[in-house]
Amino acid sequence: MSRPEPPGGIVELRVHGVSGASAEQVLELRRTAQVAGDRSGGFYRPLPRCSDTDGARGVTLEAYRWGDLPSGTVARTLALVFLLPFMLANVAIWMRPANPGSTTVVKSLCRVLGLTLTALYVLAIAGVALDLIAWRCLASPRCLAGRSWLSWLGGQPVGLRLAVLALVPAAAIGLIWRLSSRPERTFDAFRPPEKAPPDHPLGALGQWDAEPLVGRLRSIHVAAAFATLDLTLLAARAASGASAVTVALAVVTGAVLATCVALLCFTPIIDRAAADRRLDRVPRTLRTIAVILTVVVVADVLASPAPWHQRGGLPGYDATLTWLFVTQTTLLAALGVVLLWRRDRRGDVTPLFGLGALVIAATAVSLGVAYSAELVYRVADFLDRDLPTGEGIATGTPRPYTWAIYGFFRAVLITLIVAGLMILISRPGRYRVAAAIVERDYPDAPGQTEPRLRQVRQAIARARLTEKLVPLAVAYGCLAGLGTATTTIGLLELFPSDVIEQNIKVPADVVTFGIAFGSWLIAAIILGLIIGGVFAFRSLPFRRHVGVLWDLGTFWPRAAHPFAPSCYSERAVPELARRITYLVSQGNAVLLTGHSHGSVLLAAAVLRLPPEVGSRVALLTLGSPLRRLYGRLFPAYVDDATLREIGGRIGWRWLNLWRDTDPIGGWIFSAHRPGEQTVVEGPPAAVDRRLRDPSDVVTPPSDSVPPRIHGHCPDESDGSFAAAARELVRRLGRPADPPDTTAPGR
Repeated sequence: MSRPEPPGGIVELRVHGVSGASAEQVLELRRTAQVAGDRSGGFYRPLPRCSDTDGARGVTLEAYRWGDLPSGTVARTLALVFLLPFMLANVAIWMRPANPGSTTVVKSLCRVLGLTLTALYVLAIAGVALDLIAWRCLASPRCLAGRSWLSWLGGQPVGLRLAVLALVPAAAIGLIWRLSSRPERTFDAFRPPEKAPPDHPLGALGQWDAEPLVGRLRSIHVAAAFATLDLTLLAARAASGASAVTVALAVVTGAVLATCVALLCFTPIIDRAAADRRLDRVPRTLRTIAVILTVVVVADVLASPAPWHQRGGLPGYDATLTWLFVTQTTLLAALGVVLLWRRDRRGDVTPLFGLGALVIAATAVSLGVAYSAELVYRVADFLDRDLPTGEGIATGTPRPYTWAIYGFFRAVLITLIVAGLMILISRPGRYRVAAAIVERDYPDAPGQTEPRLRQVRQAIARARLTEKLVPLAVAYGCLAGLGTATTTIGLLELFPSDVIEQNIKVPADVVTFGIAFGSWLIAAIILGLIIGGVFAFRSLPFRRHVGVLWDLGTFWPRAAHPFAPSCYSERAVPELARRITYLVSQGNAVLLTGHSHGSVLLAAAVLRLPPEVGSRVALLTLGSPLRRLYGRLFPAYVDDATLREIGGRIGWRWLNLWRDTDPIGGWIFSAHRPGEQTVVEGPPAAVDRRLRDPSDVVTPPSDSVPPRIHGHCPDESDGSFAAAARELVRRLGRPADPPDTTAPGR
């Protein structure tokens, strides 16, 4: 698989973006061989016998392919769809503001919100197994008719039915427990090249040994999951007469849940160093107690002689679900208050109005609630079969789920309306700016090129829509949080149709239709995500559009929710740092070339390099979202000081190529548009290079079509890219640029 390294020279190490390109595509060659890594993430070079082994600039080409790390298989890609609420809850903790005074509170709130999603996951499965099937369907001869797989339990006592069907949510907990504990073994061998502690938060991604922290979180979440199941069973048992044993078990269950919350809020237990295992026994012991407690609770439900008063839905289930939604609403409100209070007051540096973590957390809760409600409704419809309307199980599904579907539908509908209005309102301004850019770029364009100029203006105007998505994201997050808040009306035992008909005078049938439509909308969204996941795995062009969500979400380590998809940066960043260090140790200078998200991986890897390695490294980025997206979404990890630190680590041998037609990438320090004054001084002022896109609007004599509009697509064969690479190769042969004395201290 590998071959001896050259004794010296320059190696250009290319890292692709979210498109998941093959090694041949990254290197623009036909035949390559893997020299390090494995099938999921590896380093490739041209075959020695190929005539184009070396690049045109006399450097050795090498590519790092990481596209299979966040996806890999169809099953893993589909798992990302169902784990999406957990993934978003985990991302929220990384979107906290740069103000260090809010770190502990924001971490605690995000982690407790993640715990409520785990409880919601259990309650959804319990709603299907215990409420719909064990309590309702098994008590109805019409529901059991023709269902031999259920009828064997039909005549059994209620306690036995609940005890047997309790195995379903218990198995669901075991399944997600197992899935969350498997992936770490893939990344165990990938550690950074040195033991020195990171001196920058972004560089810490390459140092993280996340398994100890994830293990602590996993134990707490598993304990809370079993305690949630216990609470559901005990609430049903207590409604028909609570014995002393039932009361005692309820007290112990409440103590387990309270301990879980307390542990998540006590950051010294969770955020300890990987080597510090002194208190790891505490969450593991709590998990063991919760598992044993579940066995005892099931035995109590099975053996208790008290009669069951079977009417309506599962006793206590609606109240438990509603109080969970009340808790989520309270936590979201508290998170919003903290973020607003601690945000940076300077308007020009406050991304997402300081509410990034709240927006993503509210979206995670909204999706989790929608997933749960849709699961219960679809199963209820399946059990109802051809029963007349108003006589089936679906008519008695929990009120909180009805409010949840209504809230989700309302949030999506209003967001779509706002998005349409925003696009229309911003269109004149965006096209006005685009027209000015085109006029400066092509001042002498012939009259016959007007159709092509119009296409360029449209591309630039569409690319500038990215900035308009910021207030839209905040609007959806607020609406999603409001939708969760309205589920608390279920405490009043009211349905949306009743409230709206009485107060707004909208016919109940219209509201009922909206709720039914909202249910199918959720099903369509889930189906769309599944189809998108499959196509993202099988189609590289399609992956460019939907892969951003997966790659962005799984880039960050699991620090808030242990059931989120595993983080690939735990391998990719230290693996890149290790490879760069090795190449330099062999006497090579290394030119790092990163497109799109590949530039983020390289930025984190550069922050992990020792000074003697950084002095032999240069960086070329294309379509980089470091400033435009990561600077807005993750201000505590990517800010101006971070970007200057990256440049200083490599002696400011850094060029960033960007285009106005790119909706994702952008400039790092200064736009350098024609006619605009540069406000940055020192070495950072020379980093950004704006590329005119397309290179021309006139069809060249050698072609029948004008030059293409690249947008966010990479083009390593472009003359501007080749010129920038040649410049960095020359600079690798001379001493580093002087340090940037204008960089602010951290």
